[in-house]
Amino acid sequence: MASPAQGAVGGPAAGQGAAAESTTPTRRGTELWLLGFAAALVTGALMLVEANQEQTLTFRIVWYGLAFLALFGVAHVAVRRFAPYADPLILPCVAVLNGLGLVIIYRIDLALSERAIQAGRDFNNDVPKQILWTTVALALLLAVLILIKDHRTLTKYSYTFGLAGLVLLALPAVLPGFIAPTINGAKIWLRVGPFSIQPGEFSKVLLLVFFAAFLVSKRDLFMAAGRRVLGIDLPRARDLGPVLFAWAMSLGVLIFQKDLGTSLLFYGTILVMLYVATERGVWVGIGVTLFVGGAFVAYKLFTHVQQRVANWFDPLATYNDIGGGYQIAQALFGLGTGGVGGTGLGAGRPDLVPLANTDFIVAAIGEELGFIGLAALLLIYAVLALRGMRSALAVRDTFGKLLGGGLSFLLIMQVFVVVGGVTKLIPMTGITAPFLSYGGSSLLANYILVALLLRISDAARRPQSGSRPRPVPQAPIAEAHTVMVERPS
Repeated sequence: MASPAQGAVGGPAAGQGAAAESTTPTRRGTELWLLGFAAALVTGALMLVEANQEQTLTFRIVWYGLAFLALFGVAHVAVRRFAPYADPLILPCVAVLNGLGLVIIYRIDLALSERAIQAGRDFNNDVPKQILWTTVALALLLAVLILIKDHRTLTKYSYTFGLAGLVLLALPAVLPGFIAPTINGAKIWLRVGPFSIQPGEFSKVLLLVFFAAFLVSKRDLFMAAGRRVLGIDLPRARDLGPVLFAWAMSLGVLIFQKDLGTSLLFYGTILVMLYVATERGVWVGIGVTLFVGGAFVAYKLFTHVQQRVANWFDPLATYNDIGGGYQIAQALFGLGTGGVGGTGLGAGRPDLVPLANTDFIVAAIGEELGFIGLAALLLIYAVLALRGMRSALAVRDTFGKLLGGGLSFLLIMQVFVVVGGVTKLIPMTGITAPFLSYGGSSLLANYILVALLLRISDAARRPQSGSRPRPVPQAPIAEAHTVMVERPS
């Protein structure tokens, strides 16, 4: 009777994977409800801005709210179709951040348009252009989800991505000024006619894919120990090449492009990925020492680095200087005015801060929503990064773990650099807040990042099917051979 029993057990075992896959919840309904809440929140915030600024409500709010809901409704359908097991909190967090950015940009548009009317000048609103960029960014997210069905396929093109990332990173430094102009002290833009792009935003994602694949293939190289000094196993000198290469690139960005933010962001993310891959803190110590030494030399040699540090130490001392501390001082005044509870949406004066809708949009949020609103904003970023890291921990392959962890840390590191610069915790860097600030390059690159996180989380949460070995078919008991059993002596 043993054979029929085994056959009965074998039947369900073979179909257990498919049954598990059909009963595992995808949580797409949760995502849809959260996106609806985000749309209602954004529409309500737009109403508050217009009521405080215009003392009336117009149909523009309806169009903006419907456009926001339609765009992320399409994104939800795309995720439901192409990444059904993706984390249900990633897209709603991005929607809230993007929507809050639209609200602040709209609020600054109203103030600047009023100022333009009083001066008799024309003014073009930035909100319609930001909605257009959001549309393109979500289309790019859809394209990434369709084209990359498995994140592990990226390893086939890792060196191509690395070369492309290096080329994009170096282009503004090597091209002439009429194509790569210096804007606000930094040479990070490419401009052709009416179009401009910041290639460094895309190079960060490409280089991250390359380093994740490189660390997976060369992990043993970084694990080898050299001399032991003061109880610490130092790496071998010949293994320092990748760290020195990343250090040289970050210093090149700092020196030739005058872009402290991208330099710090790029180098810090690589060090964290190296630590995650090897679990050796000595690499972080060596990397930080190299960066501090290089930054000190750059401070001694280049005036633009000295100007940034002077503005950091005392922005009021350089308040009236060209390229001085006026911008950071105005941002600090705004944050002080907002206090704990804020002045209210539409009731502050964030338009007094230069570039309030791009580099200093965090200062505008801190003024009108106060410390409470700014803390809530940072918590949303934290939830987004933690969900990405959770997916990185849960995914089954090493490349996915490194890539997901690197992308999540890149996001949170960017937030730290932006908020730290605005609040004078670190020198001002000039990079934009992810999903909040006005601009196309940052928005497009960050939506590529989100698409990769969605793909990794889909792989992490997707149940394995057919993982159990099939039972070996056995002959009927009537045809089974006789087995002689000897009694042990």
